[in-house]
Amino acid sequence: MKKKKFGNSNLETNPIIFGGNVFGWTLDEKESFKILDELFEKGYRTIDTADVYSRWAEGNEGGESEAIIGKWMKERGVRDQISLHTKVGSDMGQGHKDISKSYILKAVEDSLKRLQTDYIDLYYTHWDDDKTKVEETLGAYQQFIESGKVNHIGASNLSPQRLLESLDAHKVHELPKYEVFQQQYNLVERNDFEGDIKEICEQHGVGVATYFSLASGFLTGKYRKEEDFEGKKRKGFVEKYLNRQGLAILDTLDKIAEEHEVTNAAVALAWIINRPGVTAPIASATKSSHIEAFDEAIQLQLSEDEMNKLNEVSKK
Repeated sequence: MKKKKFGNSNLETNPIIFGGNVFGWTLDEKESFKILDELFEKGYRTIDTADVYSRWAEGNEGGESEAIIGKWMKERGVRDQISLHTKVGSDMGQGHKDISKSYILKAVEDSLKRLQTDYIDLYYTHWDDDKTKVEETLGAYQQFIESGKVNHIGASNLSPQRLLESLDAHKVHELPKYEVFQQQYNLVERNDFEGDIKEICEQHGVGVATYFSLASGFLTGKYRKEEDFEGKKRKGFVEKYLNRQGLAILDTLDKIAEEHEVTNAAVALAWIINRPGVTAPIASATKSSHIEAFDEAIQLQLSEDEMNKLNEVSKK
């Protein structure tokens, strides 16, 4: 499987990054191992997780996803073949977000322990706490980069201003650079990325990974009326898309998918893969058919006319 580089860095990724938020949430350990085995066999070696995953599931405390991935890598002996991405700064039960140096220094060690590894390929600032100086956060990462515990750093969900401040601090103070930016982006949520964030990333050679690439499953086409998501764990994420534009997007996906004999998910992911400024989308899977959609998306060649139709129907 051909790899892509994030921005100006030497960090490579599969064309689709696997999202590990499902581990310990919608998939238990045994089911997670099965999916991970299938992904590995097909050549998917880039995995995205976070220390906070899957804290929101009943009975969880956070770190469940990292622990499952760590155990799987250890048992299979494949750590050196995985590009492992995780994050810090989200609320782990302390009641607030935190990207202070003291917090990061402990959080990295906790993640390494759960992941059963001595290094992280890409370590993200998950959420901004809107108070810690960017120099302090980057200084904490510098310690771990120098010690070999972190290879690259990225950021997620920062405001354009805070991202620029961080990139400026890298230049002025010779601190580590955010090589990757992670932002919500899909056919029903385009505004968070398109605009200032996209422009900053392109100007500074920052790679982009997109999360909620399938809009929490809405773009697969399985949620078309209210009854479809009643009782589902993703209801709170997808019900807002059940409107005139959302249904029009699904209709366009239906037609293009039928023409190519692929799934709606494959078309939605292929659209992101082909969008300017994007390095790779993040997507999750809970069954084999979902992974097959990844293969379809990577192989799918959307025409200029098809891209234009998707761009137009999803325009705000």
